[in-house]
Amino acid sequence: MSKTIKRFTILITTRNRLSDLKYTLSRTEHLINREDVECIICNDASTDGTQQFLQEEYPQIKVINNKKSKGVLNARNLLMNSVRTEYAVTIDDDIHFLSEDPLEEIEHFFKENINCGLLGFRIYWSKEAPSTLQTNQVPKKMKSFGAGAHAFRMSAWKEIPDYPSWFVFYGEEDFASLQLFKKNWDIYYFPKVLVQHRVNLKERKQEKDYLKRLRRSFRAGWYLYFIFYPLKVIPRKLMYTLWMQLKLKVFKGDIKALRAILLALLDIIVNFPKLVRNRNRLTAEQYKKYTDLQDAVLYWSPEKEQT
Repeated sequence: MSKTIKRFTILITTRNRLSDLKYTLSRTEHLINREDVECIICNDASTDGTQQFLQEEYPQIKVINNKKSKGVLNARNLLMNSVRTEYAVTIDDDIHFLSEDPLEEIEHFFKENINCGLLGFRIYWSKEAPSTLQTNQVPKKMKSFGAGAHAFRMSAWKEIPDYPSWFVFYGEEDFASLQLFKKNWDIYYFPKVLVQHRVNLKERKQEKDYLKRLRRSFRAGWYLYFIFYPLKVIPRKLMYTLWMQLKLKVFKGDIKALRAILLALLDIIVNFPKLVRNRNRLTAEQYKKYTDLQDAVLYWSPEKEQT
């Protein structure tokens, strides 16, 4: 009897979020247990029993165990470079699929659109299930995608550099998007695949890592300016984003945002040699073409479709 060829690899990064991981895996078992699917998890030095749980409950899953935490981007690189199938499907440990047959939908679209290198999924952000799964949205080309829920055509991944692990967290989606753009690969928003990101965005601002997340978010965006954007564009873009963060956060009393801005600016100074070494600037023509693309669709809710 011939062995089934694996077509998809499901990738998950995790660190000290065992309860989230357990739920995600329970909702993904029907995919993980398929003969044509491999699942790989990078356990980034968790200390909450994640390694033992996976060994005992999911022996069929390949696990990469980091003895020391190296960050999300390092984990994503380890996972992507372990893939041997045609397609890699990435979900975060607090995300699960709501769509039926997501893998078939992904494969069909890739086969029908040979220049598509990556698909960004429709993401519902809430701890509660949506009132409906239906949408009127259609696939469309985008600048970028949501890093926590997407599918890569592996031939496209192999043409671009790894994620910059020194970013640590945030920025990988735009880094990959710009690299793909320069290699003439398209990125599509793909609403046929719906996932639920079990996060309350309002509560996240109150979490203890809010300052760290904000700092890394700011600096990742600014790093990308220095790596990819034409030199004459950088001062204007930097000043605009600074002003908007001051206006929308700091002037409304978010003192943590001010600290995050100052620390992110310091990060730019410290890492400036790396920014210079990794530069891969768009030409003025490429920049115009890139900015004409639609922004990534990162949030979906049934309520917005009814308005």
